[in-house]
Order: sequence, then C-alpha cells, then structure tokens
Amino acid sequence: MVKIRLSRTGRKHYHTFRIIAAESKSPRDGRFIEILGSYNPNLKTDAEKVILKKDRLEFWLGKGAQPSDTVWTLLRKQGINKLTTRGLRKQAGASA
Repeated sequence: MVKIRLSRTGRKHYHTFRIIAAESKSPRDGRFIEILGSYNPNLKTDAEKVILKKDRLEFWLGKGAQPSDTVWTLLRKQGINKLTTRGLRKQAGASA
C-alpha cells in the first residue's frame, strides 16, 4: 500500500520535511517512490510553509494512496479534502 507522508530533512533544531509517496513498510527517511512537495514549519506564513506538486499529488490520491494524519492537515489547509479525494478516485476508476 502506498502512503503519502513526511520525510524529515534539514539540520539540527531546524527541521524541514519532504512530502513523499512511499510504500507503507519503508522507513521514515528511507526509500520512497516520489517527492510530492515540501513543508517548512519554520517560515512565518502558511502559504510559504507548504509547497505541493498538485498534479502528482492528485495522481497518487486518485490511485488510492493514504495520507498520514499530518499530511491530511496540510492538504486541508491547501484546499484538498476527502470529497476532492473521492472525486479523484472516481475519475481514475473511470479512465482505467
């Protein structure tokens, strides 16, 4: 199963994260399939904190990838919610 989750990068006391698609059994900072964006909690505004590749993110959500709770929170702030995800899965099913 593919999970969309955070992978930690950055230096000590200044953490940054990548939003990645990875197999659920892969380690947190280990092997991943694709980088879908980044999250830097150290910046001031929410618009600067999260950078997403929306087309690739929608692709993986359409294929049934499960986001972690933290990633769901970040996606909701960017305007992607569970209804959007259901629509993407229906579109992927219709085109397959």
